[in-house]
Amino acid sequence: MNKSLIVIFTTICLDAVGIGLIFPILPRLLEDVAHTTHIAPYIGIMTALYAAMQFVFAPMLGALSDNIGCRPVLLISLAGAAINYVVMAFAPHLWMLFVGRAIAGLTSANISVATAYITDISKPEQRAHRFGLFNAMFGIGFIIGPVLGGVLGDTWVRLPFLVAAVLNTCNLLMALFLLPESRVPAHRALKLSALNPLKPLRWVFSMKKLMPLVLVFFILSATGEVYGTCWALWGSDTFAWNGMWIGLSLGAFGVCQTLVQAFLPGPATRLFGERGAVLVGVACSCCALVILAFTREGWVVFAIMPLFALGGIGMPALQALATRQVDADRQGQFQGVLGSAISLASIIAPLGFSSFYFVVQQSWPGAIWLSVVVVYAIAVPLIILGTRKSVAAESTDAA
Repeated sequence: MNKSLIVIFTTICLDAVGIGLIFPILPRLLEDVAHTTHIAPYIGIMTALYAAMQFVFAPMLGALSDNIGCRPVLLISLAGAAINYVVMAFAPHLWMLFVGRAIAGLTSANISVATAYITDISKPEQRAHRFGLFNAMFGIGFIIGPVLGGVLGDTWVRLPFLVAAVLNTCNLLMALFLLPESRVPAHRALKLSALNPLKPLRWVFSMKKLMPLVLVFFILSATGEVYGTCWALWGSDTFAWNGMWIGLSLGAFGVCQTLVQAFLPGPATRLFGERGAVLVGVACSCCALVILAFTREGWVVFAIMPLFALGGIGMPALQALATRQVDADRQGQFQGVLGSAISLASIIAPLGFSSFYFVVQQSWPGAIWLSVVVVYAIAVPLIILGTRKSVAAESTDAA
């Protein structure tokens, strides 16, 4: 493995640790700064603000990476993340936290730029293996981060943010001094039309048959946002968990999710078919969510983690199904559409779920998980409708 790959993989791992550090302790920081215990809407706004800034400025960062190279954009992104964590570590006022998250969202290009970097320096036959390592490094970081953040946060609520700032500063220095540029910059003039984040969605409205599948990606991505928005709040309200237990629960889920993603999508697809694997994944998630809604014992959460993680077998199968919905020469365009749908879900869902949690927080915090089951129920007919073409093609190929 060459030096560039080592730097990129280390960068991604440390970045995931930094992200995971703040999840268990963000509610307590908001309580400390906002001087209220009703902070669910604030978490939703902060999450949506980050996603909105990312949605608006991601096309610009992508165009810049093509124009001036991946390395400068990665450095900008790492610097923005470090500034965000420093602001969150010392901010005495709520508006400062919002400014920090806006800066982080504006400059958030770590994952996409790192992916482009690996593509640039890898031969086609090497990419699958290297992207697998890429995902593994992110998974390892996201397992370590929440556990470490929970422990550090119980010592001092702002300590995880200082550690995250240090990690991102180390990332920045490592990339600055050790990472070469991966491509010859194009130095083309930027086209304003390429910077429009809504541009990819225009095409899908002219392809009505693709709408159900795009909506499925939107809905499933929306359900994924509930955990980052409400998990720490729910754990604290339902079980009186401190930061350590919230971090351990997130870390346990990360371990189960990593194992499922590594070993089960292929066998599940062969056993159930691609559409069947998606539906089985939805069913597993719904079963786990119903149990979470009614449980009053913290150990139950850890007991059902394997079932919860089995919900992840559906997304790889759904991604495979999606690639067969359009011709080869339109794959890039279609992936852009799906990316836009996922980004919009990251803006809208945190606001909706955090508002609902605020309503039920005092009476029944677990009701938030039943709301996710309802959203999944909406997705099921769309999954069946949006994948008919692929299932018919599979039957024809088998015959």
